Amino acid sequence: MKLQLHNILKSFPHGYPKNLLPTINEAYTKSGKTIIVLDDDPTGTQTSYNVPVLTQWAVPILEEELARKPLILFILTNSRSLPEQEAVALAHHIGENLKIAIANCNQEVVVVSRSDSTLRGHFPAEVSAVVSAMDLQEAIWVLIPAFIEGGRFTVNDVHYILDEGNLIPVAQSPFAQDQAFGYANSNLKEWVEEKSKGKFKAKDVVSVSLAEIREGGPESVCQKLLSCNSGEICIVNAIETRDLEVFALGSIRAEQQGKKFVFRSSATFLPIRAGIPSGEKAIIKKKFSDNGSLTIVGSYVPKTTAQLNYLISKKHHFALELDVFDLLNNKDQTDYFKGIISEINGQIKNGVDVVISTSRELAKGNSIENSLKIHGAVSRFLLLIIQGISVRPSFIIAKGGITASDVAVKGLLVEKAMILGQIWPGIPVWELGKTSKFPELIYIVFPGNVGEKDTLWKVFADLKKIKISNNSFT
Repeated sequence: MKLQLHNILKSFPHGYPKNLLPTINEAYTKSGKTIIVLDDDPTGTQTSYNVPVLTQWAVPILEEELARKPLILFILTNSRSLPEQEAVALAHHIGENLKIAIANCNQEVVVVSRSDSTLRGHFPAEVSAVVSAMDLQEAIWVLIPAFIEGGRFTVNDVHYILDEGNLIPVAQSPFAQDQAFGYANSNLKEWVEEKSKGKFKAKDVVSVSLAEIREGGPESVCQKLLSCNSGEICIVNAIETRDLEVFALGSIRAEQQGKKFVFRSSATFLPIRAGIPSGEKAIIKKKFSDNGSLTIVGSYVPKTTAQLNYLISKKHHFALELDVFDLLNNKDQTDYFKGIISEINGQIKNGVDVVISTSRELAKGNSIENSLKIHGAVSRFLLLIIQGISVRPSFIIAKGGITASDVAVKGLLVEKAMILGQIWPGIPVWELGKTSKFPELIYIVFPGNVGEKDTLWKVFADLKKIKISNNSFT
């Protein structure tokens, strides 16, 4: 028997009756803090708006941004593309720089390690590195993978993916088969023990239940958190954003009584913790040029492939596919890439929309490290193209979190961008900074696991003002 969302909703008390965002915002604003988000790929920006994202973390750069006292500051680490040892070293380095910048600015912060809501990423190693670098040993680790906009819910400590009204335990999804970050457990307590290799025992992991959130409200959450010990892990159950509002206010009240936290969360919680609505629609004021657009597809998850095929079926794009296996086995690629770059420049200049994709069969290594190296090589192929393009596209869509990060940072030389909001639920819009390759370009960060088969086409059509049926932001 399939577990259906509407049956789950009926089995729990109704959600908390009061909108808590104004109360959260008042308390958060009064504290003067900034939420620092160390984001392991750029899809963590998908629910926030009018806040900056940095791709550099030298102390002076951090100080300059902290001095502006933003509500939220994203730091894009792209650490999910790295082997664990490198990811840990990077997290520790950024943590050390943050500690210095925070002290120099006399600025208090809330620290969040943002990761994939399908439980992929370097946990607990990455969080442990940040804790060590920033002297947060007294902090409680709060695990919140619930990503409401993307249909990721936590119920009775089990994390689920919503699929056509049915709740699928996340360990039964394709994401759990990820060669680098796979796992066997959907129960988050058991998942913590699995990922920590027994360092944290399932029986020692605390959780805040839906009943506590919905019946007890913020005070119940506060008391639960006050009872936690330093270094303990606490799981948060949530089906709706209101559940996360209750938890956010409860955590603020616990902070006011001396508790410290480091959060490992999905994107939904981030704006809520600042008391601002999650997932506002982006307002794009600039008029696009007559040049063609560029869509880059690197993600291999089945949903991405279906979206790519649907986009190409509309016959609106000039489509190029990179044969990954051929490129991996061919050492001399100079002429090949020169030809592709020349073709793309010509098409974009003539107003033709271009889509570049990697071949859909996933190249795998014989170990996690080798698989990440192959992924790195594939990323370099895409970057050679992006770096060679000289004609400014009207806009760029990058499909896949690691792809979007590499294209932005290494291809377009983005040091800072502003997050404008969402163009579609879970799909953020960036306006690139003035020092990037194409200053103030509109850049769409399209996560690999978001949307239906026609969503990539609908986002493109929205940007191009192509009228199609049922093309509305919901």
